[in-house]
Amino acid sequence: MVVSKRQHQAFYGIIPGAGSTPVGWATLPVTFGTRYNYRTEYVNFEVAEFETSYHAILGRPSLTKFMAIPNNTYLLLKMPAPKGVLSVYGDLQASYACEAKNIELSDTLERSRNSILVAQAAKNLPADHQ
Repeated sequence: MVVSKRQHQAFYGIIPGAGSTPVGWATLPVTFGTRYNYRTEYVNFEVAEFETSYHAILGRPSLTKFMAIPNNTYLLLKMPAPKGVLSVYGDLQASYACEAKNIELSDTLERSRNSILVAQAAKNLPADHQ
């Protein structure tokens, strides 16, 4: 694993209403397939401090590197491999559970942020308004 420092640029869209600045980057080998027909590529990951149900997210650059074609409706990813086309199938129930957990975490974080803002605002009120 190679961890390097690059220019910090914020990104959004992982958790609704929250952004993050990467704390680092890691280049890791990612393999799809079986021992008889597989494909491995080195993928650059941005490391961020998010409370989320996802461990890693493969974006367009990763899919391009694998020459993969995603079909989100069927949770299917197809890509070329040395011994034919690889088909990687998702699990609808696991996907739904992961998304539900991510929404729950997002809501919890938003309520936490709001309660902190309310507490700070209450501290700033004059004594006769408390």
